[in-house]
Amino acid sequence: MNMDFSVLPSINASLNATATVLLVVGRRLARRGEVARHRIVMMAAFAVSSLFLLLYVAHKVSRNFENTTFNAEGWAKTAYLVLLASHVLMAMTVPVFAISLIWLGLRGERDRHRRLARVGWPVWMYVSVTGVVIYLLLYPFNPAAV
Repeated sequence: MNMDFSVLPSINASLNATATVLLVVGRRLARRGEVARHRIVMMAAFAVSSLFLLLYVAHKVSRNFENTTFNAEGWAKTAYLVLLASHVLMAMTVPVFAISLIWLGLRGERDRHRRLARVGWPVWMYVSVTGVVIYLLLYPFNPAAV
């Protein structure tokens, strides 16, 4: 039986959007000093992002690592490629940031956790938001191929 993996890009975009919401909520909880709730929400963000990564790889494997082309030209194509490059490069750092932040948080190393979160949280947010934008550009808003 062959599985239909064509639905995975929209699921992955939904997972990225969910991670974005969880990251915003988690940060607000931390700023209010609600450490226990912050921990739960951020672990949920990590779980959602991990599920995204698993499904993203499954989708890539199902398509033999073929890419979806953004069918624009000129400045639009250049802007898309810059967005994609920044997204991919920063996405490679998210697992390191997330695992390090979880480790520090669970060990109670609040000062180190906060310092790292000042860099790691914006990176994770950027990757989550741009993941949704890239999905929108590649699927519902992708111009027809010429």
